[in-house]
Amino acid sequence: MNYIIRVIDDELDIDESFGCNEDESVLHAMHRTGRKGIPLGCRGGGCGVCTVQVKKGHYSHKAMSACHISEDDLANDTVLACRIFPEQNLELCITGKIRRRFAAKANPMLLASHRAGR
Repeated sequence: MNYIIRVIDDELDIDESFGCNEDESVLHAMHRTGRKGIPLGCRGGGCGVCTVQVKKGHYSHKAMSACHISEDDLANDTVLACRIFPEQNLELCITGKIRRRFAAKANPMLLASHRAGR
């Protein structure tokens, strides 16, 4: 089954959607959209690069490093996109390092400023 993943960030004026199969991770689906610059990190839940907070919807998940996702995080639906699989349509906001890639699409100057160390 294919689900819709909606990424929302009011601060960065982001509202995007993409499809995700029930048997693929949300991170893999993000990458599959062809968006350049999505850092994939370890893809195994150990690096914490792809942290997201699920605002709506249900998902299943695989093990995630406790160094990056605490029990409190998990209870608040803060998870790693590489380790979650949708069980229905999801709405999420990006909180990890990939957030700046989404910010760059909304405002390319944000990424340029970050690279310049500002």
